[in-house]
Amino acid sequence: MDPRIEQLAYNLVHNSCRLQKGEKVMIHQNGIHPAPLVKAIIKEVYKIGATPFLQLMTNSLERELLLGATKEQMELMAKADSLLMNEMDAFIGVRGEDNITEQADVPNEKQSIYEKYYSAPVHHEIRVPHTKWVVLRYPTNGMAQSAHTSLEDFEDFYFNVCNLDYGKMSKAMDSIVDLMNRTDKVRLVAKGTDLTFSIKDIPAVKCAGTCNIPDGEIYTAPVRDSINGVITYNTPSEYNSFTFENVKLTFKDGKIVDCDGNDKERLEHIFNTDEGARYVGEFAIGVNPYITKPMNNILFDEKIAGSIHFTPGNCYDDAPNGNKSAIHWDLVLIMTPEYGGGEIWFDDVLIRKDGRFVVPELECLNPENLM
Repeated sequence: MDPRIEQLAYNLVHNSCRLQKGEKVMIHQNGIHPAPLVKAIIKEVYKIGATPFLQLMTNSLERELLLGATKEQMELMAKADSLLMNEMDAFIGVRGEDNITEQADVPNEKQSIYEKYYSAPVHHEIRVPHTKWVVLRYPTNGMAQSAHTSLEDFEDFYFNVCNLDYGKMSKAMDSIVDLMNRTDKVRLVAKGTDLTFSIKDIPAVKCAGTCNIPDGEIYTAPVRDSINGVITYNTPSEYNSFTFENVKLTFKDGKIVDCDGNDKERLEHIFNTDEGARYVGEFAIGVNPYITKPMNNILFDEKIAGSIHFTPGNCYDDAPNGNKSAIHWDLVLIMTPEYGGGEIWFDDVLIRKDGRFVVPELECLNPENLM
């Protein structure tokens, strides 16, 4: 077995999930490609005296289920899987599909049934707040194609990103966590963007290899009704198997009052999922030094060094602003010069310009200091 796979399995079990003897972990494999990594994870789980459970799914099989999905069906599936998820101490989700648009023709109303009656109760209400969880994608030809490279080159990039020194990154993040916890007003300025909001008294949380692999972000949430202005995202974003581009959101007192992009009707449908879908549950800053350009894969794109993401939908329990929703849609704005530049201001002090931190206590988060 590729030693890089064994190292990643070790990191997922020991560092991301901090799994202990006697604990139970649900391993969810999506697609056929991640099988080598999943086998390595199972072996590592058994080594420490923990118990693995396994679920398998593919996008094409899930598509067939969703095409005829009913509320009653999703509620029963959620009831069964909730019983199992409630018994878990940890969750590892490994996704490895070649075709991320496999479910593009699933009607929006069927996607909404799945999100409201299955995903929200099983994942938002149980898995996220009550397990030590981590999710990641496994390298495939589809991912390499999205990154415009060969599979071999993409695998080298992937393992560099996923197996970097997250302990070093974690220490470097302490400075910005402290600053964010002392900050009230945030202003974001970029092409098509001038947005203000407050993060006062909402905790900042560092992500250094515990919940997502690859990792490299610091998140909080805006005070729910404090957002005003416009943000234009310059990174493509796949949602329900459709790739959105040039998404522009206009906020008034926290609420999305207008939206635009390459499919306004689809956008409106997403933001009409429930009341919380028109409010924001997360504001985060990306710092992973190995990720410098988008590849339409949110687990990578939201960690891009020099980016932010501003997320309509559900907030996290450890950075709560009271917003609840069946959706949580990470949308990314890259602020490096190659993507038009941009600025982040905390309480009227410029802290990052064109993707680089410009105050001394945060310079440890610039890419050359994290590699």
